[in-house]
Amino acid sequence: MLKKDQIKWTEEIIETAYKLLIHKLAFGTLTARNESAFQLEFGYILKTLGQLYEFKIADKFYLEFEAYISLNETSIKSKSDRARVDLLLQYQDNDNSTKAAIELKFFKKENHREPNNRYDVFKDISNLELYKRHEIDLCYFILATDHSHYCCQDNYSPDTADFDFRHEKKYKAGTVLQYKTAKPYGEDISLSQDYCFRWDAINDINDLRFLKIKV
Repeated sequence: MLKKDQIKWTEEIIETAYKLLIHKLAFGTLTARNESAFQLEFGYILKTLGQLYEFKIADKFYLEFEAYISLNETSIKSKSDRARVDLLLQYQDNDNSTKAAIELKFFKKENHREPNNRYDVFKDISNLELYKRHEIDLCYFILATDHSHYCCQDNYSPDTADFDFRHEKKYKAGTVLQYKTAKPYGEDISLSQDYCFRWDAINDINDLRFLKIKV
């Protein structure tokens, strides 16, 4: 199989699994209400779909939870040259191998951890950009939340307003994001790509909203 075809199939697996996951969560056939359950359910759907894409005997689909990636530079997230990714996928045959990394977040309204949660989203995106520079072919960030604060809040405090991924907001590559409080939660972040944040809401059933970013 050509490398470009492997990447195409891997992307199709992820996109299809995402659609299945958010519809099942929204309509209540899945009831994951925390990050670990969200990760487990998504991993199960990815694994099931991935095995269906093993068209030839040589085709193999692997999925690993909380996998480590070796880097040659320091990760903002881990503060080391090894980074742990929520889900690591590998689709391979005798000729080529395609890897995909997925970072997941599930923000619950009852655990309102603001504004640090917003910072952590950009930190994950920064790390995914780093993974792409280290032989990871596809990188995704996926967020689920039952709190409208993240997607359609009227405004944020000036001290933390840089960390904004509300619906239809845009980020310009190279823009420096700063935590401007007296005691910053984390260091400045600058991303290497442009982003436009678009949220998915499945008729607002169960008050869940979803954000998927392809890095």
